Amino acid sequence: MPSISTNKLTDTLVKSTKPKDAPYKLSDGGGLYLLVKPNGGKYWHLAYRYNEKQKLLSLGVYPEVPLKDARKKRDAARKLLAQNIDPSEAKKEEKRLSILQAANTFESIAREWLEKQNHLADVTQNKSKWLLDFAITGFGKKAITDITAPDVLAVCQLLEKQEKRETARRIKVKCGQVFRYAIQNGLATYNPTQDLKGALQPVITKHQAAITDPVEVGELLRAIAGYKGQFVTLCALKLAPMVFVRPSELRQALWEHIDLDAKEWRYHVSKTNTAHIVPLSRQAVTILKELHALTGRSPYVFPSIRTNSRPMSENTINPALRRLGYTSEQMCGHGFRAMARTLLEEVLGYPYDIIEQQLAHTVRDPNGRAYNRTKHLEARHKMMQDWSDYLDSLQANNVVAVKFGGVA
Repeated sequence: MPSISTNKLTDTLVKSTKPKDAPYKLSDGGGLYLLVKPNGGKYWHLAYRYNEKQKLLSLGVYPEVPLKDARKKRDAARKLLAQNIDPSEAKKEEKRLSILQAANTFESIAREWLEKQNHLADVTQNKSKWLLDFAITGFGKKAITDITAPDVLAVCQLLEKQEKRETARRIKVKCGQVFRYAIQNGLATYNPTQDLKGALQPVITKHQAAITDPVEVGELLRAIAGYKGQFVTLCALKLAPMVFVRPSELRQALWEHIDLDAKEWRYHVSKTNTAHIVPLSRQAVTILKELHALTGRSPYVFPSIRTNSRPMSENTINPALRRLGYTSEQMCGHGFRAMARTLLEEVLGYPYDIIEQQLAHTVRDPNGRAYNRTKHLEARHKMMQDWSDYLDSLQANNVVAVKFGGVA
């Protein structure tokens, strides 16, 4: 097979070539030629055959594409032909991917992911947006497929320099969720946050402030009983120690989930993605009946003071505790959980696994299987009533260090 003669042109010849009345070609060999038009325009083309058909591939305009670059493009195209790939189709695919990549920036995909989180509470959506805005500022305009682990790390380290380690950790987590969404939808193939294990500074854990001394608990309960603020807030403060659920679960409680006749509150715990049952003591039912007369027309047990269509603000319980004179180092809304966990076990003598299950923590049986939501339900009803009775005794300044019997 005869060799193909190439590189017939020179830079000088290409540059000095003048237009004529009609278009004409200057061949460089190997199918590459320069098309010179009457208006002076010079265009590189590659003539080739594919599947027994004569085809033409545009390689650019001279002088933007000089002779040496045109030859590189020719050689690359001929390599594709040797692999039985049509260079024209390869060019179209490259252009398509380039357009797709430009559209699929981290910002656009993050916004799309955020829109799909509209089933979550507004405060949760706003926190996600706030965290992702840090990442968008850093690399939002980049194609998601071009983002690397160092890109994400650089944003996180900016927060670490401000001693905001927990925020940095959450940004990494949120970015990881966006990357997983992109992978699931065929927009990316790699999650760079996976390569950041151990790269961030450790978060210094601060335990939630809680009162666990029986005498101090009694003082707190008497302070709550004397609260002079909104009645709905007062009811939330009274109910919080009795049910010891997470603050977000309390303020977002729905009337449709509460059965006052069965003395049960059944709802889904978003943090653990599990169903949960809170047995309601006589005292809790009394509070809820009083509250229902005021808020029963709202879907929320504790609606916002501004509108019945939204739950109580997350900035309600803790400020109320501050108003009662308790600092953030002494007590917080989440502290009622630690209070119950400690005293139920140490004073009332209830087993650890029953307490943990009532706290909506994942508790596993000896075979490693998670207990279902109705496990120990009868015992939990008794425990919750004992607990409310014990709280009453503390509020009455009757600190009795005896066990209510617990569970055999």
